[in-house]
Amino acid sequence: MRLLLLTPLVLLAACGQKADDPGLGGFSHSEASQLNDAAAMLDANSVTAAAVTNTDQEPGQ
Repeated sequence: MRLLLLTPLVLLAACGQKADDPGLGGFSHSEASQLNDAAAMLDANSVTAAAVTNTDQEPGQ
């Protein structure tokens, strides 16, 4: 009787995803993590448009 109650739990435990299973967008979880890390690095190194443009001078000077 106990075996019948434990069998579904054991089967459900084996249904987890592996690190290289395709996830959202067709990327594996490790690839998605690497893309997220790269995006965070790009965001950390970005500057605003106001920092690049110079509005002190009139056009043509």
